[in-house]
Amino acid sequence: QLNFVESGGGLVQPGGSLRLSCTTSGLVLDYYVIGWFRQGPGKMREGISCISGSDGTTNYADSVKGRFNVSKDNAWKTVYLQMDNLKPEDTGTYYCAAVRTQFFRSCVTQPEFDYWGRGTQVTVSS
Repeated sequence: QLNFVESGGGLVQPGGSLRLSCTTSGLVLDYYVIGWFRQGPGKMREGISCISGSDGTTNYADSVKGRFNVSKDNAWKTVYLQMDNLKPEDTGTYYCAAVRTQFFRSCVTQPEFDYWGRGTQVTVSS
C-alpha cells in the first residue's frame, strides 16, 4: 500500500523559509514522478513543483520559480521542497502526490496524479 506523509509546514513571516518533506512508503521512487501541490484559501489546487524519481528532472510553476527547489533522496524514499522568500500568497495546504510513469510528467500542466498525502499547512504572515 502506497503511503505519503507530508511534514515541515508551519507559520513563517514573509521572506522566511520552510522545508517540506514527503516521506513515502510502499513504492520504488524510481518509477514515479512526485509532485508538490498546494491549495490556498478560496483557490483551486495547483501543481507547483515536481520531480522524476528516476533521473531527477524537475518542473516548477512560474509563481514559485527561483524561490522553491525540489529534491529527492531515493534511499530514504523522501522528496523535499525547499521554499525560500515566502510570500503571503504562498499560504495554503501543501500536498505531495505521485503518478507512476515511464516518462516525466509535469504536475503543473498535468495535475492528474494518482496517490496523495493528507497535506501540511503553510501560513505566511507577519
